[in-house]
Amino acid sequence: MPYEPPTHTVERSLRATTGAKTVAGVDEVGRGAWAGPVTVCAAITGLRRPPAGLTDSKLISPKRRAELAPVLESWVTAYALGDASPQEIDELGMTAALRLAAVRALEALPVRPDAVILDGKHDYLGSPWQVRTVIKGDQSCIAVAAASVIAKVRRDAVMAELGARNGEYADFAFDANAGYPSPVHRAALEERGPTAHHRLSWSYLDALPRWQHLKKVRFSAEAAALESGGQLGFDF
Repeated sequence: MPYEPPTHTVERSLRATTGAKTVAGVDEVGRGAWAGPVTVCAAITGLRRPPAGLTDSKLISPKRRAELAPVLESWVTAYALGDASPQEIDELGMTAALRLAAVRALEALPVRPDAVILDGKHDYLGSPWQVRTVIKGDQSCIAVAAASVIAKVRRDAVMAELGARNGEYADFAFDANAGYPSPVHRAALEERGPTAHHRLSWSYLDALPRWQHLKKVRFSAEAAALESGGQLGFDF
């Protein structure tokens, strides 16, 4: 089905109502994965017309994403990426890990944004950043859409490289699933157990009796259940 192209409407609103001159769009990838980091991209685009075909990365084919990402990297005014590792996710929980990755991305920009458009319903970034949350912002906001494509392509490449450079991980098919749940990934976990790149506080280990002793609990069981079930407003 066709989708409306993203616009600068939210950015223009932020400029008009807050006086912000520099607005960054922020989106993440890897939140629902079993392995690998969560990656956040912060992108500043100004008010220029975007490259054709830009929308939420999940609505673009892998081939088209790979073609579009380098175009966007040259087109945006600035962008930066931040990661939180599987170990940081296990220790902090996903909400805090997302904030850590987002702050790393925002602080890596050459200029500090006056305001941030954050994809989703919940503000995991918080003070001192001036945040406007936008549900499906990766579809409706140009800067967030650009961030979503860049983040997705970069993280997919990292996971593919991880599988390619270490034959030990070939069974996990990270090049195909990028660390997300899949039948092949689950079968490899059942046989081999989690690697150093897996999140050991995730609920997938509950279904793997042979490896349950490796599960880590770094925050309350209630919070773990909420995050694993996507009940903190996150769409897994």
